[in-house]
Amino acid sequence: MRSLLAGLAVAAPFVMGLATTPDAPHATTVLTFQDPAIVEQSALLLQDGLFVTTNDSGDTGRVFVVDGTGATVGVTHWADHPTDTEALAPGGPGYVWVGDIGDNLARRSDVTITRVPVGRGERTVRATSYHLTYPGGANDAETLVRDPVSGRLYIATKDVFGGRLYAVPQRLSATGPNRLQPVGRVLPIATDGSFFPDGRHLVVRDYAVATVYAWPSMQQVATFDLPAEPQGEGIAVGPDDTLYLSSEGLHSPVLETRVPAAVRTAMAATPSRSPSATVSPSTGAEPGTATATDHASNHEVLPWVAGGLLALGALAALVLSLRPSGRRRGPPSGEEEDGAAA
Repeated sequence: MRSLLAGLAVAAPFVMGLATTPDAPHATTVLTFQDPAIVEQSALLLQDGLFVTTNDSGDTGRVFVVDGTGATVGVTHWADHPTDTEALAPGGPGYVWVGDIGDNLARRSDVTITRVPVGRGERTVRATSYHLTYPGGANDAETLVRDPVSGRLYIATKDVFGGRLYAVPQRLSATGPNRLQPVGRVLPIATDGSFFPDGRHLVVRDYAVATVYAWPSMQQVATFDLPAEPQGEGIAVGPDDTLYLSSEGLHSPVLETRVPAAVRTAMAATPSRSPSATVSPSTGAEPGTATATDHASNHEVLPWVAGGLLALGALAALVLSLRPSGRRRGPPSGEEEDGAAA
């Protein structure tokens, strides 16, 4: 069953990614990636006025820094053979956290995060990777976010029936596994996320919609359609709460859009967080589980059910088309010390 769901999750973007949403917010193209090496970008950050992205599985460990024209102005080489790099999160001035956290078939015993320097110019670094484990076994994930107030990192898993947000330990060990702890639920098929600069809200996207959550309660504020993209993967929030979106593919664009007015109004009504507020990881009931987040709306789930059925039907048709028309009548012819999250 897990393999079937993983297959549907992989097939879904090709079925749903081209769907248009009439009530999606307007978007403009701010740049087009010029570098032919950027072909499977799976994350997006806006840092120091530059965009930062990385390719997912199949590439070496590289982080690309791109200016406003779409030209690559910096590359950080941090690993030769990562497993499935899917996410980026701010890592403090001049740094990002890289999440080697993809696991489509949910087979990895642990995943890793690595803090690497980024900026203009090309560099090769040897950086410490920290191994993370989920409490209930392997999970696929493409979302790594960092609370701008506390500095704590969180991972959102990618699941057809809804993912979970897990807290990364505040103190990381480089010599042993670091156990993740669940803190809330997120929308199905999460492909990226970002905190808003004030730390009062978190936005998580899938291929077609985004959901805003109040922080640190993880109560769902609103879900809204995103501009149509072939395979929407990345989301970044600018200083003025502008959203930047990216998708996979050679010479793909970065889109700029705004949170819809109704969603901004709902966000403004969210109580201010305490300066010291943080999520307390729990192994029992999770914050936010009594909200609409726990019972994903039809707006979020039905498109994926439909997409999954279409993908499954297409796969079945392909299998049937490859079956022989008659019975076969004969045989075939033929290093480091413990560290803290910066």
